[in-house]
Amino acid sequence: MEQIFEGVYTEKGKLYTLNIAPGSRVYGEHLISVGGKEYRSWNPYKSKMAAAILRGLREMPIRKGSRILYLGAANGTTASHISDIATDGIIYAVEISPRAMSDLVQVCKIRKNIIPILADASKPESYEIIVGEVDVIYQDISQRDQVGIFIKNMERFGGEGILMVKARSIDVSMPPKKIFDKVKREIKNKFEIKESIYLSPYSKDHMAIFVKPTL
Repeated sequence: MEQIFEGVYTEKGKLYTLNIAPGSRVYGEHLISVGGKEYRSWNPYKSKMAAAILRGLREMPIRKGSRILYLGAANGTTASHISDIATDGIIYAVEISPRAMSDLVQVCKIRKNIIPILADASKPESYEIIVGEVDVIYQDISQRDQVGIFIKNMERFGGEGILMVKARSIDVSMPPKKIFDKVKREIKNKFEIKESIYLSPYSKDHMAIFVKPTL
């Protein structure tokens, strides 16, 4: 088992995180034991963060002590792996869907470093009192104005940012490449783009954009 980033491991071309809740699964992932430690397989077809890593991510902004604002946490698949990485940190997991939140709450009962927040990511003022400043904002939502929502949260909470761009949610009539180029131009007006990664074949018409505040 080789560690490629803090808290992220690889074995035979597959990704793993060290399970902070041994014996528990979140989405039916495979568990393996190596050297007396239990690792969870991290499926890139179910997690865009895993896809970005396998597609060549150079620098991982999420670390052991990171405070993370996760926008669009859904059922907790990716959030659970992030909780394996940020063992000394905290994840504020914002989700708008009550159904998805129900599943997320169950994940949070086992993983104490995730705080579930039922809220609309386009209204950061509604959860600002809970969150405060963070080290990283991770956004994976399907709204048409996903870029505007990301910028709004970045400006309010600070830190580095990870934006999972869903081209078809922005404009189904425009070629994804043109959408990605447009998104990057918008982002560059506010932040420095560190990396941009196409997520195909794991997630079609998706791109991961990693940013940091400009000095």
